[in-house]
Amino acid sequence: MKITKQIGLFLAATMIAFACGKPGDTVETTDAQEVAAGEGQTLNLDLASTTISWTGYKPAGKHFGKIPSTGGTLTVAGDQITGGSFTFDIPGLTIEDMEAGSEFHGKLYGHLQSADFFDAANFPTATFEITGVAPFSSSDVIADKQEFSSEFTPSSDSSLSPSNPTHWISGNLTMRGTTKNIKFPAAVSIANGTVAAKAGFNIDRTQWGLMYGDEAAATDKAKDQFIYNTVSLVLDVTAK
Repeated sequence: MKITKQIGLFLAATMIAFACGKPGDTVETTDAQEVAAGEGQTLNLDLASTTISWTGYKPAGKHFGKIPSTGGTLTVAGDQITGGSFTFDIPGLTIEDMEAGSEFHGKLYGHLQSADFFDAANFPTATFEITGVAPFSSSDVIADKQEFSSEFTPSSDSSLSPSNPTHWISGNLTMRGTTKNIKFPAAVSIANGTVAAKAGFNIDRTQWGLMYGDEAAATDKAKDQFIYNTVSLVLDVTAK
């Protein structure tokens, strides 16, 4: 009986470990880290072919759009990314699920720019600085966060990720005066002096002080009195 219990505990622990992903294999947010030195050739971000899409969710709906990049570079040595940084224009944020110029579009845009969210008057830019790049292994796991179920449950990290990731990219994301390190899988290709990178992942907006409608404070989620803390980001970046 004792051996049976031990085997059962071992199997349970193994299943939990698999479900949660190996340490370091999952999308995660941690404290800021040292920025990579970035040795090699410096390539400029191609703004015309670079997009950063966002989606925010609440149980009764979702909003989505883009945040333009105003510039950035990637540093490459051979076929490896060694560093890079990007700058994003918060006042330039677009909302694509509403007609531009409409009353509700204006209200939502103003609310997102206000101190309830990005506080763009005081923090008009966001930045991302690469701190590390590592190979993505076939055994790596993209673990998904359990979310409150609704008609508009946020997309999972595994569904947002490229189908064939090649690397884990880590970097310091600074928004609203707060810097956190995020790590996510990306599909990266380097050829003929051009770097193309695609990635999709979730962040917890409250980690950067965007606390309005914090779902952790909702007393009755069934009444749609909160906004999901999860925000989805999809990156399509080209540097030449």
